[in-house]
Amino acid sequence: MESIGLLLIFWYGILHAFGPDHLTAIADFSIGKNKRKTMLITTMFAFGHGISLFIFAKILETYTISAEILAYGDVLSASVILGMGIYLLFLVFTNRINLNKHIHDGVEHIHIYFGREHSHSNKDVASAFTIGTLMGIGGVRGMLVTLGLVQSASVDFTLVLSFTLGVMVIFLGFGVCILYINKNLLNSKQNIRRVFTTAGIISVVVGTNILLG
Repeated sequence: MESIGLLLIFWYGILHAFGPDHLTAIADFSIGKNKRKTMLITTMFAFGHGISLFIFAKILETYTISAEILAYGDVLSASVILGMGIYLLFLVFTNRINLNKHIHDGVEHIHIYFGREHSHSNKDVASAFTIGTLMGIGGVRGMLVTLGLVQSASVDFTLVLSFTLGVMVIFLGFGVCILYINKNLLNSKQNIRRVFTTAGIISVVVGTNILLG
């Protein structure tokens, strides 16, 4: 019975990851990044998601919180997506997205950066973990319903790990799709503006739809 429960939680993680808000967030953070950073971003987003669910599910085991209050988790997730979409559009229309091409060891490298200076900081990786943690609040209700189906009395690390692995499978797969876009489409400033504009508009639409829905 325990193994079936873990499989159900793993499957819920897969279904949960297909949410448009999650995929939109992954796209917003991963567009224009190299392979290593894209994989790091998707992985940290998944871990942040799992940790957040574990903490809040544990809290809900001890304290009773109304469904109305829990619904604010969805509002928080939607607000984050909406904010990222507006920010991406701001970067596009204020011409803050830059492209730098150079040859290294005989291979052309393309770097996309925001603002005047190009840096190699890992702030976006840390931000992905933070956003994943915040958006995990919105998934607490669904996870608790799934736990009820498997008749689990408590939330333990194994259950959360199963959920996180399910989420990670989809996030990493989507990250591969983003890598294809980064490699084949983001080779000119015009294409970069188009892709970032599209991502921004989709984020605004998804976030607004969740807030109004």
